[in-house]
Formats: sequence, structure tokens, C-alpha cells
Amino acid sequence: MKCKMFVFAISFLTLFSIAGLMAQSSTAILVKAAHLIDPRSGNVVSPAAVLVEGNKIIKVGPLAQVETGVQTIDLGSATLLPGLIDSHTHLLLDVVVPAEAEITRRSNGVFLPGLLLAVAMSPADRVLRGAQLAREDLESGFTTVRNLGHSGIDGDVVLRDSINAGRLLGPRLLASGRKLTAPGGYFQSLNPAIANSIVQQEFLEIISPDQARQAVLQNVFYNVDLIKVALDDDITQTELSAIADEAHRQHLKLAVHAFSPESIQMAIEAGANSIEHGNGVNDEQLKAMKEKGIFFDLTPTFYGGRLTKILDATIVMSTEYRSQFSASDDRGKQRYDSLVQRVMKSGVKFSAGSDMCWFYPGKTRGQASIMVLLSLHEAGMPPLDILRAITTNAAEMLGWQDRVGSIEPGKFADLVAVAGDPIADISELDRVRFVMKDGRVIKNDLVSH
Repeated sequence: MKCKMFVFAISFLTLFSIAGLMAQSSTAILVKAAHLIDPRSGNVVSPAAVLVEGNKIIKVGPLAQVETGVQTIDLGSATLLPGLIDSHTHLLLDVVVPAEAEITRRSNGVFLPGLLLAVAMSPADRVLRGAQLAREDLESGFTTVRNLGHSGIDGDVVLRDSINAGRLLGPRLLASGRKLTAPGGYFQSLNPAIANSIVQQEFLEIISPDQARQAVLQNVFYNVDLIKVALDDDITQTELSAIADEAHRQHLKLAVHAFSPESIQMAIEAGANSIEHGNGVNDEQLKAMKEKGIFFDLTPTFYGGRLTKILDATIVMSTEYRSQFSASDDRGKQRYDSLVQRVMKSGVKFSAGSDMCWFYPGKTRGQASIMVLLSLHEAGMPPLDILRAITTNAAEMLGWQDRVGSIEPGKFADLVAVAGDPIADISELDRVRFVMKDGRVIKNDLVSH
């Protein structure tokens, strides 16, 4: 009797083990495509295959070396790429441009009214709006984004955690919480009687080195992934150094919003991990950034008259106002063309972010973000360098090069595909046809054979 029970137990365990193995193997998926681009090297594998199990990449290579008997997704003549990364975005902000009269009434007139409307929203409403924009980003191929402020007290953290828990569809999200800034800034023109309560929803204000450290710790309390500081206001070098020191002590990277040469120099001396925007950078500063390993995060948000295009689509502009914008667009384009060329020539590490926080009529958030990033090609950046800026380079800047940014074994199964060749025509990224995040197919507009 004992022998029979033993045999039965062994049989049961064997069947259970086989069932477990079958269940495990059933999660494996083979993704086939005519081509696969490695942005880091520029190499192209043709035909290519990626074996995915669960949410990880298991094997990558020529089709003949990877083919197995598992479920297959055949993308035909398409080109596979790593999931895209937007290294500078604002998912909980969707600014609608106000009327011309409102814009000209005050400084920050294009941006401030929309920011105030966002701050006035309930936190729940704002996060739900962010959830919609996150999904739109994902459907356009962004499988990872870095959200740099304008999210309320902890809206981006809540959105990140909801996505990670599987309650919402969206990209992997690094959350910075509230931006650190000096008093004043965006809200300088507000009624002082109400300004403080509004400011506290968006910013942590700094007036001393001790308060700078406390501001970092406040964001740490909300479990942020990095610290963001806006430096073009009146933060001192001592305060910025305290922010950098505390952020690094907490094992967090520091992203510094800086436009002027003076603020860029402060960021370099403080030991920032990335400089956001950086439009006023000089060649000596680019050299110093290269030597210190500081990333330059390009944000061509309004390049080529894109703000004028938003205005055209949303408000009626007077002839005089339009001419002012056109002249500004032309000057801005020339300066940004020069900036892009100097950044590439310098050898500094660079990534690219959309800095998207605007409502673009007729476009989803993802489409608007791609449009902005593709403008780097108009500024003279080759397609392969653009791909690197929003995949491998961006992953390194985030400190996630072991997780995302390339199609390699052990990394997350984040894949996108386009119908054509993005090296020959970078605008293919505006037409992403297939998206996989975490081994899950989000979108497939390609015919499966």
C-alpha cells in the first residue's frame, strides 16, 4: 500500500512538473522580422529573430540561429528596434495655448495659464489625464519615459506605480516628483495671498543649503527615481551643491534645468548627472561635461516653428503677433542648428527628450513627442545618432543600460517595429507599426503571416 502511494505521489509530482514546464514554455514568443537594428553599433541583422520569455529577451540573432517551435509573431519585411525612450517629458501636463490677449498680458503668458489650470485640477483627475497621455506615448513606441516635474505632489509616482502594477497601460516611468526651485519663478506674477498654496503643488522652494537637502528628502519620502532642479532662477552654487550631494547620498541622479551659460556652469561644478535644455552652452562647457561624464539632454521642443504651429491650430493671431513669432522661429532655428552641430562635434554624451507638455491639435501625445524628436534631423543630426539618443544613450543616462535601450538577452522585452528603414528615412519613427512592452504586444498593425 505504501509502495502504491509512493508511486502515485511520484507520478503526481512528475505530471505537475511537466505541466509547469509546459506553462513556462507557453510564455515564450518568437518575434521575426526582415531586419533588426542595433543602434549602438549600427549593425543590421537580416533576417532577424528575438526570442522572448515572460518579460525578458532570451536570445537575439539571425533567424536561422534563433528559430524554435514556440508561438511566432512574423512581422514580415519590417525593421525591429529597441523600445524608444523619451528622456524628458511631462505626462501630467497638457497645456492648451490661451488667446493672444492673454499671452501678451503677462510674462510666461503662453505657459502659465495652462499650468495654473493643471494645478487647479483634482489630483485624481490629473493622474487620470496622465494615464491617457502615457498610453498614447506607449502606442507611439515609447516604452520608457523620464517624467521631469509638473505632476503635482506625487502624481507621477502614483502613475508609475499603477503602470508597474499592471493597472494601467503605459511606458516604464522614472518619476522626479516636484521640481526644486528658488522662490518666484513661474508664479512670480500671482497674488501673494494665494501663491504659496499653488506653488507647493508643483515646486519645492529653496532658500538655504539646509532647506535644499530637506527638499531632496521630501521627494525621497514620496519614493522618486531622481531629482530635478530648475536653475535659471536664483538658486546659489552652495544650495545647488547641497542638492547634488544629498541626491547622490540617496543614490539618485540629478537632472538640472539650465539654459544660460552661468547656470550651466553651476550645474557642471555641482556634479549634475544631466543638463536639460542647455541652449546657452559654450564649447568649454561641452568639453568639461565630456570630461566629467555629464549628459546633455537635447530638447528641440519648438524647433522649426512648432510653437507657431500650435498657435495657428488653436487661436486666432494678429498679423503683427504672427510676424513676431516667425522672426523668433527663424532666429531660434539658426541657434539650434549650431547647438546640435557643436554637441555632436564635442563628443559629449547626449540624449534627447521632447519636453512635451503641450496639447497639439490633431496629434496624440506620442505623435507630438515623436514629431519634436525627429526635428533633430532637420537640425543636421544623422538618423543613427537620433536613434542612439532615444535608445542606447538615453538608457545610459537613466542608469538603466542593463534593462532597456537595446535588444539584448537579459533585458526587458521592449520592442518596436517600423515598415521601412529608419536609417534611410528617420520619419519611419512617426509610423511605428508594432509595439511590445514587457513581452506583451501593445500594438500590431503589421500583417502576421
